[in-house]
Amino acid sequence: MASLPLLRLSLLPSPKPHSPYPISAIRIPHSLISTAKITRPKLTPSRAPTSMSYNPTPASDRLISTASYFLPFFNGIQYGRFLFSKYPSLALFFQPILPVMSLYRSIPYASFVAFFALYLGVVRNPSFSRYIRFNAMQAVVLDVLLAIPLLLQRIFSPERGLGFRFVVMGYDALFVFIVACFLYSVGFCILGKTPYLPFVASAADRQL
Repeated sequence: MASLPLLRLSLLPSPKPHSPYPISAIRIPHSLISTAKITRPKLTPSRAPTSMSYNPTPASDRLISTASYFLPFFNGIQYGRFLFSKYPSLALFFQPILPVMSLYRSIPYASFVAFFALYLGVVRNPSFSRYIRFNAMQAVVLDVLLAIPLLLQRIFSPERGLGFRFVVMGYDALFVFIVACFLYSVGFCILGKTPYLPFVASAADRQL
């Protein structure tokens, strides 16, 4: 029975140790308190990328480059004689430039004068920009290429038969080619872009 008092004593809650200083009375020294303020880094908005300055082709360069392609166009319009005779309505599209062409044809040796003026005065003139000189050189090379079929025709001079049919087909193809090159080049020059003609641009670039 003596174990009963011991059992009761074991069930009683253990007394808390007595502290001479209450917890509320304990204070942290002021010098140990951090006075530094935590500042968050400010997120600066990303700057928009600076736009590159766009320098368009000057209007004078466009005008001179466009005028250069009239030389092979005027000299190559003669290849459309068979198409004009077969389709008379096709000539209506060229009526606005007939006064200029008639004036060009009325000047003696106009094609030779225009050719050398374009080559010596523009292509070989370093005062002009490369844009003008490249387009002028393309026009010169194209004009030289258009003279080759005329030389071949004068050498062989087929007047009938299969040879004459080949001449007609060649004239029609050359006329379509020169008109397409003229419209393509003039359109690009007006927009300030560089036209690259097939079989012509590489030869013109090598000459520069």
